Amino acid sequence: MSEFWKNQRVLVTGGGGFLGSFVVEGLKERGAGKVFAPRSTEYDLRKEADIERVYADAKPTLVLHLAASVGGIGANRHHPGKFFYDNLIMGTNLIEWARRKVVPKFVSIGTVCAYPKFTPVPFSEDDLWNGYPEETNAPYGLAKKMLLVQSQAYRLEYGFNGIFVLPANLYGPRDNFDPVSSHVIPALIKKCVDAKQAGKDRIEVWGTGNASREFLYVEDAAEGILLAAEHYDSPDPVNLGTGHEIRISDLVKKVFEAVGFEGSAEWNAEQPDGQPRRSLDTTRAKEAFGFEAKTTFEEGLRKTVEWYLQARAQGAVD
Repeated sequence: MSEFWKNQRVLVTGGGGFLGSFVVEGLKERGAGKVFAPRSTEYDLRKEADIERVYADAKPTLVLHLAASVGGIGANRHHPGKFFYDNLIMGTNLIEWARRKVVPKFVSIGTVCAYPKFTPVPFSEDDLWNGYPEETNAPYGLAKKMLLVQSQAYRLEYGFNGIFVLPANLYGPRDNFDPVSSHVIPALIKKCVDAKQAGKDRIEVWGTGNASREFLYVEDAAEGILLAAEHYDSPDPVNLGTGHEIRISDLVKKVFEAVGFEGSAEWNAEQPDGQPRRSLDTTRAKEAFGFEAKTTFEEGLRKTVEWYLQARAQGAVD
């Protein structure tokens, strides 16, 4: 247990969500003095009055801003306006009220979608502004990236200690398996399980399979965020990832194996691949606060499938 956490009053936005639930568990394991993780039904963080109220109720010494409107390629294509507005307005007002309340530290969680479409691999934080993001993710990615701009501007003018963490694509237990809004790994797992149960021998997969992604297990991401909150105070953005990428075609094979689906993939090339490649340079996180992902992709995928099958058997997910 670190002395840093002992007297902290931590406000975790999105604390009931996928990533947030693991961050809250990590805070409790570290002995954080008080953890305030309200639900969206209690405080609508798109409304400034609710933000003012949550600060009055939590009286935080540290804010971990994890709440987001987020989804896969399909959800981003259907809701670019909502994703832009919700993420920008939540983050901007949370940072502004943290400044007004003189909160000692604010941690914004960004997104790999903020990087330019054709960023050289591995993505270095120094390349963040060298182009426009991939079009299907751009409104979401740019809204989140504005929180970096705001944090840096507030640091210059007000001495605001805001940091900006950029995790790779996350996966793991408790992920969103709704086919309308889920990301690629939970979407593939559900499709395979559904196909097995229905006796089908193929599933449809969007794109060509040629794009690549880097995936970070959710518990590793939570650990990285907490290490950054404790040890990182720089205005420069910092990546959290594994440093390893996998082609979507190879990902599909691994999901098939993990689920035990013996069918085939039917590629729908009329649907977008998204960004051509994604893989992060994780040097800064390792040097600044000793973060290294510990979970192999195979182990993380196995745990994710096991969780989904158990939750499905219990009727907790479809």
